[in-house]
Amino acid sequence: MDIIEQDSNNGGTRMLADIGLPREVYTNQVAFIRAVREGLSGRVLQKAVNALSGDRDVFVRLLETDSGNLHRLYKKKALGRVQTEEILDTLKVYVEAARVFGDQEIAKEWLHSEVRALGGSRPVDLFDTFAGRDMVRDVLGKIEFGEFS
Repeated sequence: MDIIEQDSNNGGTRMLADIGLPREVYTNQVAFIRAVREGLSGRVLQKAVNALSGDRDVFVRLLETDSGNLHRLYKKKALGRVQTEEILDTLKVYVEAARVFGDQEIAKEWLHSEVRALGGSRPVDLFDTFAGRDMVRDVLGKIEFGEFS
């Protein structure tokens, strides 16, 4: 069973599926690019923030807004390409972490822990830049292939 389609009894990753994005957006570059070009609706952003409620601040930093104004983006018919790409790329990191750890809750715990391979930073604190998300992906790849103990 795919990590995105698992329910709460099989890893707790159902919440990312509930955001309402096609599964291919997480796994297929062409679908990802198409979604970026179309722009996410504010409603999808709202579902993502709700699904990852403990990480609301990640979206606030990512979208360069404040907590009080985040709700204004929920009303947009389509977010811009840059905002859409940032959101989708961040969600892909959550999916990747859940896949590597085999469990959404364990992945979230790791994402909120200080990681020595990231200079002692918490992975979620690096999500507001592409380079930071890329560093997190690199460490996840090393974990997946046993390069870290």
